[in-house]
Amino acid sequence: MKIRTGIGYDVHQLKEGLPLWLGGIRIEHTHGLLGHSDADVLIHAICDALLGAAALGDIGQHFPDNDPSYKGIDSKVLLKRCGELIAEKGYHISNIDSIVCAQRPKLAPHLPLMRETLAQVLNIPVDDISIKATTTEHLGFEGREEGISAYASVIIYD
Repeated sequence: MKIRTGIGYDVHQLKEGLPLWLGGIRIEHTHGLLGHSDADVLIHAICDALLGAAALGDIGQHFPDNDPSYKGIDSKVLLKRCGELIAEKGYHISNIDSIVCAQRPKLAPHLPLMRETLAQVLNIPVDDISIKATTTEHLGFEGREEGISAYASVIIYD
């Protein structure tokens, strides 16, 4: 059995009046993330980790931000496709570990639904997905509430 790991990172700017999508769910907040798609930083980080683990490049190569067909797209569609791409190479997801860095809103109440949503999209057990949330104690762009970042680590196997 071959075991591979991948890491992913994404960041998007917060803008007033936009919807906030994280982990495939909409969260009520005064600001949302700016991007070509729905700007779901958590899903984008997971996509990059999955693609990287399978040596398939990155999210920008597969879903370029200059392609109008991806304008405003639900990132769950991108995640599902990433899962399909690694399956086409003969890999299976062992687990996903991730963290979202945001000063506000508080994300802990939303983590169970995020995990369930991502598990459904990828067709894996919810126990194979970990999502943690942290603030940066008012430091950096996350702490100043200028943006949100996410990191993901995955293990895949054949």
